[in-house]
Amino acid sequence: MALNAQEISHLRSALQDAVVKCSERCLYQSAKWAAELLTALPEATGSDDGNAAASESDRRISAILTPNADPEEAALEANELSRYLLAKSLFDCKEFDRCAAVFLPDALLSSILSSHGEGSGTTASQRLKGKGKATDARRPSATAPLPKLSQKSLFLALYAKFMAGEKRRNEESEMIMGPHDLGNVANKQLLVVGRFLSAWFQERTTTDDEVLGSQGWLEYLARDDDSYGIVLAKEKNDSQAMDYFVRSVHKYPMNWGCWLEMTSLISRVEEVSAQLAHARYPAGNEVKFLLISWQLNQIARHCPQNIVSFMFHLHTSLELYQQTPELVGSLEQLLSIFPSSSFLLTCQALLAYHAKDLIAAEQHFSRLLAQHPHRLDSLDHYSNILYVLNMRPKLAFVAHLSSNVDKFRPESCVVIGNYYSLLSMHEKAVQYFRRALTLDRSCLSAWTLMGHEYVELKNTHAAIESYRRAVDVNRRDYRAWYGLGQTYEMLEMHTYSLWYYKRAAGLRPWDGKMWMAVGSCLQKMGRDRDGIKALKRALMAEAYYDEGSSFGSGGDLLGGRGATGHMDPEILLQIAAMYDQLGNEAEAKAYMQLCMAQEEGAGAAALGDSISVHHDSPASGDDAAAEREDGGGGAAAARNNDGTGVTAATSKARMWLARYAMRTADYATANKLAMELCQDGVEVEEAKALVREVRSRMEASDA
Repeated sequence: MALNAQEISHLRSALQDAVVKCSERCLYQSAKWAAELLTALPEATGSDDGNAAASESDRRISAILTPNADPEEAALEANELSRYLLAKSLFDCKEFDRCAAVFLPDALLSSILSSHGEGSGTTASQRLKGKGKATDARRPSATAPLPKLSQKSLFLALYAKFMAGEKRRNEESEMIMGPHDLGNVANKQLLVVGRFLSAWFQERTTTDDEVLGSQGWLEYLARDDDSYGIVLAKEKNDSQAMDYFVRSVHKYPMNWGCWLEMTSLISRVEEVSAQLAHARYPAGNEVKFLLISWQLNQIARHCPQNIVSFMFHLHTSLELYQQTPELVGSLEQLLSIFPSSSFLLTCQALLAYHAKDLIAAEQHFSRLLAQHPHRLDSLDHYSNILYVLNMRPKLAFVAHLSSNVDKFRPESCVVIGNYYSLLSMHEKAVQYFRRALTLDRSCLSAWTLMGHEYVELKNTHAAIESYRRAVDVNRRDYRAWYGLGQTYEMLEMHTYSLWYYKRAAGLRPWDGKMWMAVGSCLQKMGRDRDGIKALKRALMAEAYYDEGSSFGSGGDLLGGRGATGHMDPEILLQIAAMYDQLGNEAEAKAYMQLCMAQEEGAGAAALGDSISVHHDSPASGDDAAAEREDGGGGAAAARNNDGTGVTAATSKARMWLARYAMRTADYATANKLAMELCQDGVEVEEAKALVREVRSRMEASDA
């Protein structure tokens, strides 16, 4: 994707306009995002027409407030300028109630809401559902007129009201993980804001379901922290909220916060996938994953087609843990336009992180930190990578740096907590994760990592509560689902554990670690046939990854097995043992031989044949999307011909094969394998006993 000078000039003007307009409306995160992209654009050179247009744009944007193209709105804004500046100053000083009262005093607001209001039990979303069908006959006969305010002032007043409710909600919340901390304290201003918006939309909505004169800002009311939603999203009316988000981005596509709210709604397919709960395993998980991807594509079709929607698709795909060549190509095209964008460089690092290429992800984050040493966004992900790679000096440096930049940012607390966790100071780590949650109760990393620490401290009750709160914040977080599965497995509650493992596998179907957990759990429940299917799926998944899976700060709490370019000997041994348990010695022997072959790297190329012959689970429609650029698992394994060497798993497989040869009177093979076992250094005494037994039988047969 290449843009000419005039297109870059228009893009620069749009981003400048976004910075000012988002700042005017106190959407600081969206303003910062647009400003970072703006500075990432290459500087224009020469004196062509595009540069002349850019200079004219710079002069226009230099004004304190942006002009309004609507003459009626412009006149209202001019009349309200003094009050607006006062309200804006009060908002900046976090006096939210005073800010709202500048345009909407409590007395005026109460009279309007009482005359326009339905029953107190009716939610804003329920009223907004029928807004297009509203008629004068349906409205109350005596209604107080809405104040004649510009949309900018009205947005600021309602946004301040919402923020006042958020402030009180945080103040009324109990201590993190305290005895009364249920996580269900609500924003009491949602009803007020929702009812006023309902009245405003009813007054302006035509029979064609269009809102006259709307600029798109009132369709979107969000906090400056993207982890909170607007009124409809708070009331869990996802479809109606999505409708308003789409309308908002059509009116003004440069509001990045609105795109982020759409991302948070896309993966909520719980209602759609509920009917799959009793479907034959593992179809339910795969269909759910496909439904999420389908939903993203459906929403993208209804969005305006511009460079921001391109970024939205990239960001949402990363949030859904998708790794495809198309996604890599999209990122490369965007980086060619914004080569130094911190947002896109972070996406590049996260793409490698989700693909389990931890070395590349660490390098991307390291370069990003060198370019932007005071930027703390996504630094918690970087600390997770450093933890898994056991890079303690670098993690200590990042913790020190983040503390110097801002020790009261949630990201800083998470980084420091990870550092203490790496030092096995788990109580201290919990303290910093609690501090991160005190600053921001929606900090997903802190909830999940605190669950890991509680597992280390053997406090399973607190671990389960932490993971549940993480799921409440983001139901896409497969780490929290996986953590719940591991915790219940530690408690030997395998039915619960299996359910949570399935949820994790549904969110990350191409991570062999998820399927291996499902298979092991099924084996412990005595469901060997289903367990074999899951473990074979794990083999297929691990074939597409070269590096070990990362689970975050806590690592694999039950002793996970890292993947290589080859098949995992542990998985092969487990499949063979389950076949042996079922009495299928032919399949058991084949997988034992395949396990032993991993020592030299042999047999890895036969992965495709082995799985195609013995694969029992239905094929997934997203197979091609999961393949790496080299064309699949066989090629990936071929790049790594070094074997695993002798391991406990391969020695167990060799022992089983030796005993199988004894049972079938193949004493020459049994003797060869037994001698190799003596050289392995694993279970040497048992191996020597086997050698003696083999030789005695050989002598008896010769006699």
